[in-house]
Order: sequence, then structure tokens, then C-alpha cells
Amino acid sequence: MVTEAAGGVGSVATALLARLGYSVTAVTGRPKTHNYLSKLGATDFVDLAELSEQGKPLQPERWGGAVDVAGGHTLANVLAQTCYGGAVAACGLAEGPSLPGTVMPHILRSVALLGVDSVMAPKPKRKAAWDLLNEKLDRDLLSTMYTVHGFDELPDLAEKLMANQIQGRVVVTV
Repeated sequence: MVTEAAGGVGSVATALLARLGYSVTAVTGRPKTHNYLSKLGATDFVDLAELSEQGKPLQPERWGGAVDVAGGHTLANVLAQTCYGGAVAACGLAEGPSLPGTVMPHILRSVALLGVDSVMAPKPKRKAAWDLLNEKLDRDLLSTMYTVHGFDELPDLAEKLMANQIQGRVVVTV
């Protein structure tokens, strides 16, 4: 599953995981993005509201693995719902930097929480990641995941970002 799936990182994760043969559940608070996410390869959807509030330390097992860009309660709930032996890659803080959960998923279900760092990662790891993207990510599909805007549009874009109205990546020409 991928949280904040209609965002920039979430869009790429959804498309890449689907291309690698995984059944991808997209988590989004915006039902209007379901068509977009289906085109990227998502096969099921979960409303973000189901995950963004405090939940129990262990919940029914739902996910074999996940990519989380939210953090906060969403990440804690994703961990609590991950199946025995699963892994969750945390790579964002859209909801916040906290992790208000427990160690129970880790010690009772052997769930791994993996931090993703693109800045300090050694060059061979970064090259392997870029090679995988180059080989597996459909370039035509990639072109649907971003929009280009002028620098003068930043105030309007900032308002849309804060109102959760932006889908995919935004490229700003300077």
C-alpha cells in the first residue's frame, strides 16, 4: 500500500510497484484522484481518514508492505496493520514527524520500519535506484505525473498545495 498516493512520491511508488507486479492499494483523502491512481496501477483504495487518527497498537493484518510518505498517526496505523514479516518504507512527513505508536508490530509481527534517505545514501545505492527507475518506470506514464508552472504562479500553487489540491509533482520554471 502507498499512503498519500496521489502526491509526487506516492505517484511514482504506485506506478513502480504496480509495474513490478504488486497489487497496490492507494491511500488518499481525495476520491477524485482514484481515476488517476488507477491509471498508475492502483487496484484498491483506502480513505486517508481511516488511517490518520490514533489507532490500536495492533490491528488486523492487511499489508504485506507499504510506502509511507505521511508519518504521524498514519504511519503508526500502517505499521499496526502490516502482516507478519512485512516492511514499511518511511520516506516523508506530510502528516508530521511524530510516530505515535508502539514497538508491538515490530516485536510481535517482525515488521520492519525502513527509513529512506536519498541524500546520504551511498552512490552505488542511488545508482541502483536510478537504474531500476530507468528500467521499470514507464516514461509515458511518468509524463502524466507532473505539471510545469511559471515562477509567477507560486502564490496560487502554494494555496492549492495547502488545500490538498495538487496531484503528482510540480515543476517550477525559474
